Amino acid sequence: KKCKIKKIITKEGEGYILGKTVKKVDEDIFYLNKGDYTTCDAKKPHFSIRANRVKVIAGKKIITGPAHLTFFGIPTPLFFPFGYFPNNNHKSSGIIMPSYGESTNMGFFLKDGGYYFTISEKIDLSLKSDIYTQGSWNLKSMLRYKSRYKYSGSINLNYGNMKNSYVGFPDYSEKKDFNIRWSHQQDAKANPSVNFSANVEAGSSTYHRNNSYNDDYLKNTMSSNINLTKSWNQKFFQNLNVSLRHSQNMSNNNINLTLPEISLNSKRIYPFKLIGNSTRKKWYDKISIKYDMNTRNTISTMDSLLFTKNSFSKFRNGMKHNIPISATINLLKYFNFTQNINLTERWYLNQIRKSWNQNNSTLSTDTINKFTRAYDYSITSGINTKIYGLVEFKKGKLAGLRHVISPSLSFRYNPDFSNEKYGYYKTVQINENGDTQGYSIMQNGIYGSPSNQKNGNINFSLGNILDMKIRSKKDTSTTLKKIKIIESLSINTSYNIFSDSLNLSNIRMNARTKLFDIFNITFSSDYDPYLANSSKTNRINQFEISKNKRIARLKSFTTSIGININDKTFNRNQDNEKDHKDHKEFYEIPWDIQANYSLTYNKQHNIAEFADTVQSLSFSGNLKLSKNWKIGFRSGYDFDEKKLTYSSIDIYRDLHCWEMLFNWIPLGYHQSYTLTIRVKAAELRDLKYEKKKDW
Repeated sequence: KKCKIKKIITKEGEGYILGKTVKKVDEDIFYLNKGDYTTCDAKKPHFSIRANRVKVIAGKKIITGPAHLTFFGIPTPLFFPFGYFPNNNHKSSGIIMPSYGESTNMGFFLKDGGYYFTISEKIDLSLKSDIYTQGSWNLKSMLRYKSRYKYSGSINLNYGNMKNSYVGFPDYSEKKDFNIRWSHQQDAKANPSVNFSANVEAGSSTYHRNNSYNDDYLKNTMSSNINLTKSWNQKFFQNLNVSLRHSQNMSNNNINLTLPEISLNSKRIYPFKLIGNSTRKKWYDKISIKYDMNTRNTISTMDSLLFTKNSFSKFRNGMKHNIPISATINLLKYFNFTQNINLTERWYLNQIRKSWNQNNSTLSTDTINKFTRAYDYSITSGINTKIYGLVEFKKGKLAGLRHVISPSLSFRYNPDFSNEKYGYYKTVQINENGDTQGYSIMQNGIYGSPSNQKNGNINFSLGNILDMKIRSKKDTSTTLKKIKIIESLSINTSYNIFSDSLNLSNIRMNARTKLFDIFNITFSSDYDPYLANSSKTNRINQFEISKNKRIARLKSFTTSIGININDKTFNRNQDNEKDHKDHKEFYEIPWDIQANYSLTYNKQHNIAEFADTVQSLSFSGNLKLSKNWKIGFRSGYDFDEKKLTYSSIDIYRDLHCWEMLFNWIPLGYHQSYTLTIRVKAAELRDLKYEKKKDW
């Protein structure tokens, strides 16, 4: 079990051991004279850590005496007093090597240096810090946890004290920022009937702008959601959902909290369906009923006022019960008739009372803590069908055209609940002349109030799908390819039979299609069938067609064109013909490009001075220039400022056992670059050269 070996090469983990003279003193212990340790698998390694004395304990660790780094067998001045390489599958604590660089406004820095702790097999922790020569600093911690088949997650805590420029200079500033992130996911196998998840982010509004080195700095909002769901398979109540939500606008410092929102849903039951009699089918067997409940407690305020004494009184809460009764019946074989009755009841813990003060001639609004309930209902009837049109061609590449028309007609009725007998609406004096105005005692309710006017809307919609089939060049008899010309084209409007004027609503048209599997096109528009008054501020009860000889006038439209192509987009359309052989090399180069252009036009009335146009363009892509070179980019164009928006360029070079990464933001507030050259293998990931220049 002992021997002396000449010129050994053995693999240990991700690395390789090369030794001129090796002594084996035990089954798993080797001593090397003039040994090399490398993670390069080339026949002649591109680099190695060379030492005169090396001890290898197989499957555990590698220890060296004084060592130096070599490239292509050539020694470098980079010297190590000793070497220690863990060679096992177990986690181990250790130092996280920082990167260095220069910031335009904060001086030289050491970034992302710290320590990694292996707490247990299920938990680890990394503590990192950034230090700048002009006094700025940043502390970052990330705790990760995972229990197999149960749950996993991470907690990130970040705090920064950023000093810009020098004390006494006019551009000097100091900003303290913090950010908290918590992500938790439950494994689906842990409990199929109960699920808990969390995605929480909160912090100061300027944290991402001052501390982010990726696309996070473009974020305008921070949001959180903690969710607990419970389901029952064989019970009347099927789903219970409890959620806590938070959203924070970093531009205006407005914050919204929902603590909590609870929803409870029952299964759909068919009360008239005879149990166990599957042969009998009557129209009333299809009548179904279910129950939905939703309750919410929410507040919207400035972040600086959130934890004040008065903030708790600004919470809005309520409960809503909903009982939908519905049935779908097939009429005359080709028509589907639906009937829905929706019963709704709202519960609130307070109500509004308005009063006119004769002494100081003011209208006051008071909130009274009193349980308030209100019910309403609506009835909806609808009928729809599908009409198919097909044209076939026996000759030529075009095999056929198909047009599918989906007309739908429905009527929705809800009564007027403003009558005094309901008590939902009251009247109050509003001025010294004695004029009065109606108001709802539930005007601040989160679920609104019952309708204060009778509505009877006749809704009409018309959907269209147009596609064609073409024959393949290979087999004209059987092989057909389906191509969608128009994926969706819909027109809809409504007419209120109880309104005294302006009964017809705006006409809305939406379209969507995809051309050549490359261009995604969407279009939506809004048309007003009524004229505007002479001041161009309001609609009048006169149709456009009576004066301007057109059905309606354009109010607004939005369109977008998206392009998504890659190296396989054109390749799959190529037949295996000889004249395409020369293009094979081009199509085998992996690349992809995405671009999206959107245009929004809003014209409130007839004159062009009221029109507003907003355009945006964004594009990104990746290109593999050769076997070892890759480049990626993303940018956009601001049509108002007439300049490029946030832009970044990423360059990657595969150096076999090493790799180079270069990220460059050439424009804007975050103008910076990062250059990294490092060993690929995780065991030697800290053997790197990294240079950063921040904004």
